[in-house]
Amino acid sequence: MSKPRKAPISGQIRRSQMITTFGPGAMVDLPLHAVLIGGLEHWTEHGRKPVHEKRLEASIVKQLELPPETRVPMYTPPVDDEDPASPRAGVTSFVFPAWFVAQLEGQIFHDLAGKPYRTRPLVHWRGLDGGSYYLHDGKKVPVVPVRFVQACRNGHISDIDWHRFVHAGEPPAARARLWIDEGGTGGDLGDIYIRCEATGARRPLGEAKLPDSRVLGRCRGDRPWLGRNASEPCRAEDGDEPEWSRLLVRSASNAYFAQVLRVISLPEADEAVRKAVDALWDDELAYVDDLDDLIKLRRKNKPKVTRQLGALKDADIWNEIERRRRGFEQDKKIKVAEIETLLACPPEAAHDEEPDDDFHARTRTLPELAPILAGRLERVVLVHKLREVVAQIGFTRFEAVMPDIDGELNLGVRRAALSRDLSWLPAVENRGEGVFLGFDDDAIAAWVRRERVKDRGRQLAHGFDAWKDARRLDKLVFPGLPYIMLHSLAHLLVQAVALECGYAATAISERIYAGAAGHGILLYTGTPGSEGTLGGLVAVGRRIEHYLRLAVELGRLCSNDPICAQHEPHDRHEERFLHGAACHGCLLIGEPSCERRNELLDRALVVSTVDALGAEFFVDP
Repeated sequence: MSKPRKAPISGQIRRSQMITTFGPGAMVDLPLHAVLIGGLEHWTEHGRKPVHEKRLEASIVKQLELPPETRVPMYTPPVDDEDPASPRAGVTSFVFPAWFVAQLEGQIFHDLAGKPYRTRPLVHWRGLDGGSYYLHDGKKVPVVPVRFVQACRNGHISDIDWHRFVHAGEPPAARARLWIDEGGTGGDLGDIYIRCEATGARRPLGEAKLPDSRVLGRCRGDRPWLGRNASEPCRAEDGDEPEWSRLLVRSASNAYFAQVLRVISLPEADEAVRKAVDALWDDELAYVDDLDDLIKLRRKNKPKVTRQLGALKDADIWNEIERRRRGFEQDKKIKVAEIETLLACPPEAAHDEEPDDDFHARTRTLPELAPILAGRLERVVLVHKLREVVAQIGFTRFEAVMPDIDGELNLGVRRAALSRDLSWLPAVENRGEGVFLGFDDDAIAAWVRRERVKDRGRQLAHGFDAWKDARRLDKLVFPGLPYIMLHSLAHLLVQAVALECGYAATAISERIYAGAAGHGILLYTGTPGSEGTLGGLVAVGRRIEHYLRLAVELGRLCSNDPICAQHEPHDRHEERFLHGAACHGCLLIGEPSCERRNELLDRALVVSTVDALGAEFFVDP
């Protein structure tokens, strides 16, 4: 008797990528197909695990503007197991786009001026043989998905109506074969034409590349990642005008921006009760109606219930159940709660044992500091163990909408849906270690009051305003000079410590705190699973003064100076509106490490550069 076999899979993606890069609505090139990742209704229940983090759940309810009592559970993306008899776990994807380019070689087209173009058939999947080949003179020719689709700022996406495009909106009744003509070797859209074989009509693709171009027509509101008949009305942000489709290159970096919320799990007084309820919620405690039901459940002596609840009091467990049903309350913003906990960490003790929980951090005693750091660096916290929970709540196209400086997304932003009816959200948890640097609030306040700092702040604010105007993001607020300074310092620190901490620079993440609760930088690393620490960042934290001085030295000179140091943020020719003295030669690091996608940076706020603006926080003694 043969063993049961599961159906073959089309490809594999890591869990963390399903949250940040290849979530619902993302386009993915698999080995044999180009697909669109399906919405959450198309993710199997089998193979996923619950993720609990009440502060993150409270923030999600607020960001999605749901009633406070609403509970949106979080689960990890499903992972298939090796048991051939178990149900297949995974995510359904849809073939997209439906237009293909036949790899027909040796075909040349000459325009009226005699310029040669490489030309290949542009074919819909209905015109393919078996959905995989194009028939030419009786021979099967392989095909590849066309690189171009259309989308809008609301996240909708669809195939381009190529017949309509090539005939300027009025295709003939009989649709003839189309060709894509490509000239030159640079891939410039101005050298790519779509041509109709029957009518001879020919139109450059470059006409559709401008952001305000309307040649692709009004957006139909297609949401193919949610399945059939998932379209919705599509209007512009003001609601009075229709939204127009824009040309989108499938592999472009602006094709998909996941909107994620991140939270560092923090210890609380009811930690033991919360963890016990987390472990039993889906299977047992969600169905308990009152305190008597809870008592009856515990009397049944189920091994799992007894093991998790142990000696916990019935009243405490019931209070936690009721609190969950009322809806998680969150009075403090995400980062405010985090920095308050970090600043309150107890000092290291001679025989300090590490507890087995999600967060363990101790404040290190600082020695006498070098003059350039004295009066500025106030606290160093060694975070031996931390847990980060990341959840995706939506996505955008063309423009990324990032969290504000308190770690929360702005309400009312454009957000494409992950599912038709929201019942859960995808999330992952990472475990690792880190080091926190707290800076003196009075020193930062005195620095901001200096006239030269104010002058630099006005330059950066003008650049921020130019960036908002270019992207029509009127609701965003300038984050302030302390945030930009600490953010720039964090990038310099990542580069300084990466050489010696044992982690690659791209594995180190940052978290910037700049508000009324305090100012600081958390550098941390984390990986999925129960073990995500090598101890490298904690070891760095014991010598952080050395790395701080090294970071300051790194910021003084850039290989692109004086051009880098003299960059003006509001310069519309360069269009680097969110950069001061910052470029790939000094401050820019791997985007996975940066919480602001390598924006809002200026090393002139950290240390004196060749431009000598006098706006630096670390002043030479």
